[in-house]
Amino acid sequence: MMQGIVDQNCEATVRLVIGNTDSRRQMIDAVIDTGFTGFTGFLTLPLSVLTNLNLQAYRREAGTLGDGSTCILDVYRGSVIWDGEFRRIDINASETSPLVGMSLLYGYRVQFDAIEGGTVIIQLLTSLN
Repeated sequence: MMQGIVDQNCEATVRLVIGNTDSRRQMIDAVIDTGFTGFTGFLTLPLSVLTNLNLQAYRREAGTLGDGSTCILDVYRGSVIWDGEFRRIDINASETSPLVGMSLLYGYRVQFDAIEGGTVIIQLLTSLN
């Protein structure tokens, strides 16, 4: 189980540790975005974080943004500590706040108290095991 917090903008957030294959790590706070299903749908990070972690783009991907516009984003391969375990994931470069998408949340229950300072709980669905 993982826990997060609802921030001052009433966005459900979770703190994650992101890394590369050389053991370089960085902690980030990411907003849970249930509408983030396009692209790879795992995670977005700003280019400054990707550069700091020395991650390299390995392909480009087209997708539709929340406002209906389309764009092409670079895709990076990185790792995240998710539910206590390292997972290799695709990360989209995007100059927005880091976003956790539905591909990373797949197989988990997400609950949150929709008030500032509310608790966010992300728990593995046992029916999938």
